[in-house]
Amino acid sequence: MVSIMNFNNAEFYRAYGEFKQLPPCECCEIAFSGRSNVGKSSLINKIFNRKNLARVSAVPGKTATINFYSFGGIYAVDLPGYGYAKRSQSDKIRWSSLIEGYLTSERDIGLIFQLIDIRHPPSKDDLQMIDFMVEIELPFVIIFTKADKLSNNQRKERMAGFAQEIPYFEDIKSVQFSSQTGEGVEEIRSIIEEFASASN
Repeated sequence: MVSIMNFNNAEFYRAYGEFKQLPPCECCEIAFSGRSNVGKSSLINKIFNRKNLARVSAVPGKTATINFYSFGGIYAVDLPGYGYAKRSQSDKIRWSSLIEGYLTSERDIGLIFQLIDIRHPPSKDDLQMIDFMVEIELPFVIIFTKADKLSNNQRKERMAGFAQEIPYFEDIKSVQFSSQTGEGVEEIRSIIEEFASASN
């Protein structure tokens, strides 16, 4: 497949700490969602072939803002990681309103990549996000991160587990991804290109 997008041209646009700060929607947006430390920043950097486009931290809950990246006439939107227990209640409320406000707004959200650590069953927050996206009919793809951490047999076991743990799993597109080996990155880029072609 000949690439129709130059993923190397992505640029950081802006970060917003509250929903009311978001500017009017200017174009289609692709969002990245997942619990703290699931690997969203690493995935974004791999997709756009950059080491530090999205700042990677070993500290869970580091992304406290909605971060916008521009590329090819589209925005990639990195949502704050959820589920980090050591944050204050006020922070959790702010993050919740930030994520929910974004997802239920009138913005042109064409696709969401929902990240889940392949090594573990989905968390309660993961399942709530999936149910929420199904309920409001937001198209999404599940990205199973850190795939290099499991053997082939362990992966098969976890995928069989996900089929039981995640509602409607047989109807959901999913990709196994590793930021270490690059597995899955071309498939994810192809999904983005397909989306971009359909939205133009």
